[in-house]
Amino acid sequence: MKLSAIAKAIGLSFEGEDLEISGIHTLNEAIAGQITFLDNPKYIPDLEKTNASAVLCDRASVAQVPVGCIALVDEEPYLKLALASKLFAPKVIETDGPDAIIGEGSFVSEKAFVGTGAVIGKNVKILPGTFIGCYAKIGDNTIVHANVTVYRDCEIGKECIIHSGTVIGSDGFGFAHTKLGEHVKIYQNGNVVVEDDVEIGANCAIDRAVFGTTYIRKGCKIDNLVQFGHNVDIGEYSILVAQCGIAGSSKLGRNVVMGGQSATAGHLEIAPFTTFAARSGITNDVKQSGKTYGGFPLMEQRQWLKLQAKLARLLKSK
Repeated sequence: MKLSAIAKAIGLSFEGEDLEISGIHTLNEAIAGQITFLDNPKYIPDLEKTNASAVLCDRASVAQVPVGCIALVDEEPYLKLALASKLFAPKVIETDGPDAIIGEGSFVSEKAFVGTGAVIGKNVKILPGTFIGCYAKIGDNTIVHANVTVYRDCEIGKECIIHSGTVIGSDGFGFAHTKLGEHVKIYQNGNVVVEDDVEIGANCAIDRAVFGTTYIRKGCKIDNLVQFGHNVDIGEYSILVAQCGIAGSSKLGRNVVMGGQSATAGHLEIAPFTTFAARSGITNDVKQSGKTYGGFPLMEQRQWLKLQAKLARLLKSK
């Protein structure tokens, strides 16, 4: 879309050179021809270095917009982002386009749906009730059990097993809020990539990225009922046990182990080879590898166990 058309659609005035805009991305990852946004002053250093062609920002941040980047000024830039995201949302389903490609030796149930432009590798098994969206990709020797949903544009690698009821590529939970408390949807225009040799249990939910990609890296093993927020990055060979929750944009290093019902806050970085006991609550970055943590507030597991023992003795003494 032309930048002038975007501005008009979201209710902003526009001055400057009219540009063709291909999409929306974050300050760090936007390239020429894309629009970005600033909603938090702590990201001003990223604004100063952005390669985007235009930015949604408030008036106080205009001075930090780099030369060559057009400022679209509003006091609610996050709300305007939500409105703009709808303009670039892909179609839920497409009927025009190339036929799906099914690789040699693959079985696709007559009761499964495979969308336009999808690519299914060799020796893949797709069982009844499964939905493979438009332009999705499934790698060789992967098994997709009954009633799995793979949304459009998502990718699953080779030698994977996806168990029944799992949803890959559903929308992340993203809303901007008006001054009256109304909730405006931020359209999730990214995708999910599941790399090779991943097993995902039953009834898991893996949200697509707002922009860019949600990653489940090579060799991960995921139990049943695990939730991944948008834009998470789960490191190679990590293990996540039942009812874990990973909030949006958190990044786990390789070989992270998370016990049942443990969870992270959003935008965290977790060091590789870290283990979390069941019901751990992770609210800050974990920077040191090789340790085992537990409890909430989070602490080293040995300390948490000692604390519980002391509390038990204290209660008995009363």
